[in-house]
Amino acid sequence: MESVDLVVVGAGWSGLAAVKTYREVNLESNVLLLEAASSVGGVWAQDRLYRGLKSNNMLGTYEYSDFPMDEETFGVKQGQHIPGEIVHKYLVAYAEHFKFLDRIRLNHRVESAEHNLDGSWRLTVAHEEESLVIETKKLIVATGITSQAYLPTFKGQETFGAPLIHCRDMLKYEDEVFKSGERVTVFGGTKSAWDAAYACATAGMKVDWVIRESGHGPCWMAPPYVTPLKKWLEKLVTTRFLTWFSPCIWGEADGYTRVRSFLHGTWLGRKIVDAFWSVLADDVVQLNGYDKHPEMKKLKPWISPFWIASSLSILNYPTDFFDLVKDGTIKVHVAELEHLADHSVHLSTGEDLPTSALICSTGWRCTPNLKFLPEGIDRELGFPWSTDPLGDKMVQAADAEILRRFPRLTDPPQPNPKFHPLNDESEAAAPHPFRLARFMIPLSTLKDRSLAFMGIPMTINTTLIAQAQALWISAYFSGDFTPTSTERCPPAVRAASDSKKEEGNELDLAWETTLHSEFGKYRYPGGFGKRNPDFVFDAIPYVDLMLRDLGLSPERKSGFLARAFQPYGVEDYKGLVDEWKARST
Repeated sequence: MESVDLVVVGAGWSGLAAVKTYREVNLESNVLLLEAASSVGGVWAQDRLYRGLKSNNMLGTYEYSDFPMDEETFGVKQGQHIPGEIVHKYLVAYAEHFKFLDRIRLNHRVESAEHNLDGSWRLTVAHEEESLVIETKKLIVATGITSQAYLPTFKGQETFGAPLIHCRDMLKYEDEVFKSGERVTVFGGTKSAWDAAYACATAGMKVDWVIRESGHGPCWMAPPYVTPLKKWLEKLVTTRFLTWFSPCIWGEADGYTRVRSFLHGTWLGRKIVDAFWSVLADDVVQLNGYDKHPEMKKLKPWISPFWIASSLSILNYPTDFFDLVKDGTIKVHVAELEHLADHSVHLSTGEDLPTSALICSTGWRCTPNLKFLPEGIDRELGFPWSTDPLGDKMVQAADAEILRRFPRLTDPPQPNPKFHPLNDESEAAAPHPFRLARFMIPLSTLKDRSLAFMGIPMTINTTLIAQAQALWISAYFSGDFTPTSTERCPPAVRAASDSKKEEGNELDLAWETTLHSEFGKYRYPGGFGKRNPDFVFDAIPYVDLMLRDLGLSPERKSGFLARAFQPYGVEDYKGLVDEWKARST
């Protein structure tokens, strides 16, 4: 049996940042990173990189602050979206540069994590045909929520006779699926469905694209540059002035309380906010031409972008996606997939689609890909598939407080009357969201400081959040600071608490965690807010919140005009670990 100081599970953006940062903060620590796949990268691992796959991000926004993705090394130019193989190459180079490749064990799947009485964790790990046991003082689960693909079971699939795959396995079935002249079916309305449809269409195939009539509809797809001023979308969402137009329960962490109070707490302010989102939505609709072609109308999103979050995506294709829709190469069907037959997909419209394969963009299981023990600990850890660890009275009071602060959220979009969850583990089926302080820490483990989660927030600002979370967790595990709530639990809720242990800061932190986690279901009903934090314009305030916890300044620019109107990027957070180390010595 092996014993270490820290185990990180998952070798994606979050996991790699966690290992590098923890080793910098704790110089003598013995750290292991366990990865189930045969390569690092997470969603950018080698076995997930099918032909043509690119990131939504362009050069300069998808890298760590302390390791630039320079053009000479990686071959990506300014204004170009980053190919999947380059993202993978970059992540490998990152581990090489910071000298922790020897700390990574590939093909090691953590099957279970048992919480010991002393606060440590016993991990059961599968490697090849062996079962290993590793004891660790600290555990970071950095698998995020895109590690376990959900593939539905369809009526008649036993007679289908053709490949039926999740989009994450496109590379594995590439030779079987990508055949010029064949006809293929794509199922789902998310960005990965757009990617699959484009990849097949540009391989010379005819594509039938099925979007559920009972689902959320097609996701918002914006050009890289939006608004009448043609601003880079990735930079818009990190421009502090524009983040103020998004109601956010942790927004005051940026220090601009008055402007936020005006925009979201007054009638005039809310009118201004509505106008901003209307302009943004109309600009995308006009640029994409949804109303100018009968087939294009089928791809027009069903609700305002105000109510969606990280599913706001970017058209990152080398040729015009919509030309493939207009010329019939991609045929969109808004219908239910009723059943399968021999090389055939049958829809609720009565259409029978002959097909050589069915590619499903059907999301991910919300459960982690490891079992936590002892039995029943899921509730203590605040997982959304378990009984809620927070009391009904606290949740109800938090709901009321959220709507009091943000009246705009009392008038959400009308839900799809035909909606039903695709599966029992979807965000809509979750009885409550993840209950994690700062979206990282189970309240039940605050005293032993032994467990943290990374990558639970869904956002397009992956790297900014990953490196900030890595530093926050490293400092927290080291005992260098104690999470302190910026909210105060109301006296009525405090009096109703049935836990005598939850006093002072602990109860305040539970109240703040309730506010933060409940907020998503009101703010982003068109996203995944019912299950986990899911946001776009709220990433910079979230980073501000973590930096304030650490005693570091969130004001990474000089002067009000720069802080308000210049976009924040990874370059603004260069040297963050050194800042923390200098402050804590």
